[in-house]
Amino acid sequence: MHSMTGFGRGSAPHARGTVTAEIRTVNGRFLETKTRLPRALAGRDADVERLLRTRLDRGNATVNVVVEAAETVEVPLRVNPDAARAYGRLLRELADAAGVETPISLDQILRYADVFTTAAEDDAPTGDDGLWDAAAAALDAALADLVAMRAQEGQALHADLSRQLADLDAALARVEARAPLRVDESRARLAERLSELVGEGRVSPERIEQEIALVADRLDVTEECVRLRAHLTFFREAMDGAEPSGRRLGFLVQEMGREVNTIGSKANDPDIQHTAVGMKETLEKIREQVANVE
Repeated sequence: MHSMTGFGRGSAPHARGTVTAEIRTVNGRFLETKTRLPRALAGRDADVERLLRTRLDRGNATVNVVVEAAETVEVPLRVNPDAARAYGRLLRELADAAGVETPISLDQILRYADVFTTAAEDDAPTGDDGLWDAAAAALDAALADLVAMRAQEGQALHADLSRQLADLDAALARVEARAPLRVDESRARLAERLSELVGEGRVSPERIEQEIALVADRLDVTEECVRLRAHLTFFREAMDGAEPSGRRLGFLVQEMGREVNTIGSKANDPDIQHTAVGMKETLEKIREQVANVE
């Protein structure tokens, strides 16, 4: 069992320095990814998402990849000839329009910062000189770190859910012990009330037996208890399975809630109804924890 919340960080060396990747995940119905990549890796968002899907099933993931330049690496300036020519041409057109006869100086052109570029800015998105390979390695390390953290959180979720299930088991055992007694008590009271009518000849003994059988059937929660115990078994199997179980656990919680509601409404008994209220509270705690399970 894995949690959907976690954080992972990884890095990999590259000619430019070090590529660092960070991945944060929170709860989500599906796997959704938001990425922040260096300019040289623009267009690689789909590759990042494909990489995450190899290890993650659900959760909203935020991915941040940065390139940290090595201290010994110099980033020289380069002339942007297109920008320099464009500014020179515009300055000459401005002088002609103003009727000013003056040569265009280099100082004037140097006022525009984009006549220079850096090596990083000149890198084309498709020519990342192996930068994606380094980023993929960093992402893979971050994913391993993230999955380990989600697994650790999952162990804590598993332990808490196991305690809640034990409480449900105990409550269900109390219902199963009380329910037959409740049916017998109701049958006896009804028989006693109707016996007077039999003596007066107003109701036949056969009709009384039918009424008693109907009352017993309405009060009987055996089927609901059997189904609830089966759901508890399926829940534990899903918790201990190798596949992501969050969706299945959420469905089982809903089914268990239906059975508990029916038990509380059918029993018509203060003890069972009180127990059912406690079971609903436990199920709500389980539902909150299941929302964190991948």
